[in-house]
Amino acid sequence: MLNNKSILITGGTGSLGKALTKRILTDWPNVKRLVIFSRDEQKQFLMEQEFPASKYPAIRYFIGDVRDYERLKRAFTGVDYVIHAAAMKHVHIAEYNPDECVKTNVGGAENVIRASLETNVDRVVALSTDKACAPINLYGATKLTSDKLFISANNIKGVNPIRFSVVRYGNVMGSNGSVIPFFLKKRKEGVLPITDPSMTRFNISLDEGVNMVLYALEHAWGGELFVPKIPSYRLVDVAEAIGPECEKPIVGVRPGEKIHEEMITSSDSYNTYDLGKYFVILPSTLSKWKLDDFIKQFGATKVPIGFSYNSGDNTEWETVDSLRELIKQHVDADF
Repeated sequence: MLNNKSILITGGTGSLGKALTKRILTDWPNVKRLVIFSRDEQKQFLMEQEFPASKYPAIRYFIGDVRDYERLKRAFTGVDYVIHAAAMKHVHIAEYNPDECVKTNVGGAENVIRASLETNVDRVVALSTDKACAPINLYGATKLTSDKLFISANNIKGVNPIRFSVVRYGNVMGSNGSVIPFFLKKRKEGVLPITDPSMTRFNISLDEGVNMVLYALEHAWGGELFVPKIPSYRLVDVAEAIGPECEKPIVGVRPGEKIHEEMITSSDSYNTYDLGKYFVILPSTLSKWKLDDFIKQFGATKVPIGFSYNSGDNTEWETVDSLRELIKQHVDADF
C-alpha cells in the first residue's frame, strides 16, 4: 500500500508518530519518502539517532509548526498521504492556555486541510480522541472541532479526489503524558494518586493505534470517523498492577476530567455502523455517498438507535493481571 508513496506525519516525533515510522519503514521498505514534521528540535534530534537517514534513505526531518500554513504547504509538496497527529493534548495545560490550544488544534487543522487541498495530497487521516465525544474540557472541544473540519473538508474539495477521514480512540498505553508512565514514575516515591476510585478509561496499544491509522488510509471513502472496539480499565486496577505495595490516596477529579469516557454518543447512533473490528460514524450529509454500496463492501451493519460506547458501560475489561502483562509487553520501563 505504501511502497512508492510519499507520507508525511505531523507531530511525527510523538509516541504514535514514532510507532508509525517504525511500522512503515519495516513493512514498506520501498516507501518513496517519509517526512517527520514537528516543531520540537530536540525530539527530532533524538529520533534521528533511532532512525538515521544513512540507514533509512527515505526519511526526512522537517522542523515546522502546523500553525504555519506556508511551511505546511511547502512540506506537503509531492506528498501522497498525510497523517495528522500534531496536537496540544494535556487537558490541564489547555485549560490554562486556551488560546494556544485553539491555535494548534483548530487553526492547525484548518492549515492541514488547506495545504492538502493546494498540493494534491491524495489522502489525509486525522487523529482524534475520546475526549472529543461530548466534550467537557477545552482540549476535547478543540478536537471535536478538528474532527468536524476534516469530515466537512470532503464537501469543499470539488473535483479533487482527496479523501479526509478521522480515527478516534482512547488512552494509548504508554504514550507520552499518559497515566501508565506517570504511575511508573510515581511508584518510586511509594505513592500513586487516584483521582476517583470509579474512574474508567478505554485502552489501546500503540500497535493497535497504528493498525487503525493504516486501515483508514487504505479503506476510507472520505468522511468517516473510525472508532475501535477496545477494552476499558479501571484506574484503581492500573495502580494495583503497577504498585500493589504503594499508598493510593484519593486526590479528586481534576478540572475538565470525566469519570468515564465516551467514543460514540446515543445521538451518533443514527449514523453509526458496525464493521466488525471497528465502528464507523458516517457523515450526516451523504449526498455523495452510495450507502448501500458502502454497506455491501464492508459488511457493515447498523447499530441500534440509542446505542452508545462508554468506557464505564463497556463489555470488555482489562484486569489487574492482564494490565500487568500488557505493561510489560508494551511499555518501555523497568517493571
